[in-house]
Amino acid sequence: MAGIGFIGLGIMGKPMAGHLIKAGHTLYVHDVVRAPVAELQGQGAVVCKDSKEVAQNSEVVFLMLPDTPDVEQALFAPDGVASGIRAGSIVVDMSSISPIATRAFAEKLALAGVEMLDAPVSGGQVGAEGATLSIMVGGKPEVFEQIKPYLEKMGKNIVLIGGNGDGQVCKVANQIVVALTLEAVSEALVLASKAGTDVAKVREALLGGFAQSKILEVHGERMIKRAFQPGFRVRLHQKDLNLALQAGRELGVSLPNTAGTQQLFTAVAAEGGIDLDHSSLVKAIEKMANHAIGGEKGDR
Repeated sequence: MAGIGFIGLGIMGKPMAGHLIKAGHTLYVHDVVRAPVAELQGQGAVVCKDSKEVAQNSEVVFLMLPDTPDVEQALFAPDGVASGIRAGSIVVDMSSISPIATRAFAEKLALAGVEMLDAPVSGGQVGAEGATLSIMVGGKPEVFEQIKPYLEKMGKNIVLIGGNGDGQVCKVANQIVVALTLEAVSEALVLASKAGTDVAKVREALLGGFAQSKILEVHGERMIKRAFQPGFRVRLHQKDLNLALQAGRELGVSLPNTAGTQQLFTAVAAEGGIDLDHSSLVKAIEKMANHAIGGEKGDR
């Protein structure tokens, strides 16, 4: 039972770390927020004062942090992982961050004899709590095989995509598909509602045909029921689409619908919805239609 570090104990990281504790691993944890740290301490985790102390006690260090600068800080600040980790150890970054930065981080850690996997996830809070996450991994195959048993405690669909950074590329692609499908479901349901059609019945019918998707099933219901509390926050999906657009610029790939959907998220955020679930993207479509799902025609 290896000593494992886990840094970043938010709505995703906390349940993911909890699964590793339940599997019998000694877990060394750190987060800037006290509440989840205390909760995991009650389950048997060892609380560390900083990321360096986590690394000093761990052969494998998992990260689950909000954005690229947070990962860089956790790894390379004076009290970061790199200042305490031993050669031969492994860093597994499960955050969703820049693929380009990920490759740079992996190269820098390799100079100290430390391997790195990028292993971003899809499935949200529900998947984290149920250990059913989809995990997209970049790194060396032999390192992946070492870490896979730990990943299996947190997820179900675990795929090695390629080398360092390729897991993050896959996550960016995932977030494009999710965002554009949210937008399509929003348009369809607002149209049906404004036409005076029973929007719940429309969704039910679509779920039995070629338009069926998990987003129509889960987020379509949230749109109808106005259940916009997090969830996966608008600001996090904005961050992921920013990564997609940045990669597109650097690679010379035009992503016109990704850019348009990002603008819809921006419209929702501008009206105070930045911490709502990303299904609230429908609010931007409703505003343009002057109609809210379930409202009277012409009423937003």
